[in-house]
Amino acid sequence: MVVDRVVRGARVVMPSGEKSAAVHVAKGKIAAITDFDDVPVGVKTGGVEIIEAGNLVLMPGLVDTHVHINDPGRTDWEGFETATRAAAAGGVTTLVDMPLNSIPPTTTLEGLQAKVRALEAKARVDVALCGGLVPGNAKPHGDLAALFREGALAFKCFLAESGVAEFSHVMEDELREGMRELARLGAPLFVHAELPEPLSEGEKAAMGLDPRKYETYLRSRPRRAEDAAVDLVLRLAKETGAQAHIVHLSSSDALSTVRQARDGRVPLTVETCPHYLTFASEEIPDGGTAYKCAPPIREKDNREKLWNALREGLVDQIVTDHSPSTVELKCSGSGDFMKAWGGISSLQIGLAAIWTSARERGFSVTDLASWMSAAPARLAGLTGRKGAIAVGCDADLVLWDPDGQHSIDATSLEHKNKITPYQGRSLRGVVERTILRGETIYERGKGEERFRQAPSGRWLRRS
Repeated sequence: MVVDRVVRGARVVMPSGEKSAAVHVAKGKIAAITDFDDVPVGVKTGGVEIIEAGNLVLMPGLVDTHVHINDPGRTDWEGFETATRAAAAGGVTTLVDMPLNSIPPTTTLEGLQAKVRALEAKARVDVALCGGLVPGNAKPHGDLAALFREGALAFKCFLAESGVAEFSHVMEDELREGMRELARLGAPLFVHAELPEPLSEGEKAAMGLDPRKYETYLRSRPRRAEDAAVDLVLRLAKETGAQAHIVHLSSSDALSTVRQARDGRVPLTVETCPHYLTFASEEIPDGGTAYKCAPPIREKDNREKLWNALREGLVDQIVTDHSPSTVELKCSGSGDFMKAWGGISSLQIGLAAIWTSARERGFSVTDLASWMSAAPARLAGLTGRKGAIAVGCDADLVLWDPDGQHSIDATSLEHKNKITPYQGRSLRGVVERTILRGETIYERGKGEERFRQAPSGRWLRRS
């Protein structure tokens, strides 16, 4: 075994827990993990590079399975160059791009190929692609099968309007047909779980109320829209045998259904996002459209129930749902929640936001690695390649200071449109270095040289 470099530290987070160790890297892979002092002779003679983590946490690179990059077609919102810079600066080494908000959407083979062309030579981290389930493309051996064969590792659908005309939502019969086909293929389905009827009722209830008040928007997206959708997905997962995944769970009321799925061994997994675990509706200021997302940020007691669900294992992963837009679409000037684009950009902030809140609740860095690296990698079919410091995995690593404190300044963030609800917020957890397949792609404090000069991210297909 010819080792290229060794990364070692006192706090290395592995599947078995946190310990002092040396991670040996060869040809971009983790070749061995040894005791801290067990390093090749070449290290002492200068023949092998050694990276000393010291007391920094050395964790597997984050795997974010819910990101909207909008490239090609809407690169004024976001693009692969800026999004993956933000990812690298946030310790994210693998992301999964959603099938909508780009033009064309990733609902056909041609759409997927356009996406692959867009990411080539731009991506600074590894990127996998999610196909889309929309009306008309769920026929057996049709578009979904073609996308899966070409490399889409999962699929996504909406049960209510998506917000963009080119990605329509599916009704129950179309959802059932799609789930049957995906069960046949063995591909997971990511579901935006809100139903149109309760949303329509909520919008009627919000009519005439002050659109600058967050409570108005919250009333327009009632919990029952999520709860009923999760019920539907559970029922069809039982019926079809498809692996279903609820994205960005906001309503804690739906957790009883999730518990039923777990107890009944139904293949249903659930994610939530940093904004649902950090903010509370009671704290959102009038006109603060940077906080708008769908489903919405809910009350403090709801937030704590989501944290409890993580503790129980009902929710097993945290991803960002990075969903950027322009300042104009965010209605930053008018502060109109009812017209503003719903989406929060947090690729660069996710680790610090979660650690800040998690440490206050007694969670560990091992929990973080499970929620933000291992579980998303498992969902994406990338276990054994990504999401763990283990022999045979890609040497994707993040070195970060769990005690480092910083105040968020939107102008210093790497994503394209400098909008964030975290503006001015003090967070703990500072990413010092991000390593992709053994090579440093980001190093804090290097100024313009903080990023590796040439993007080295790759398109990932399902294992």
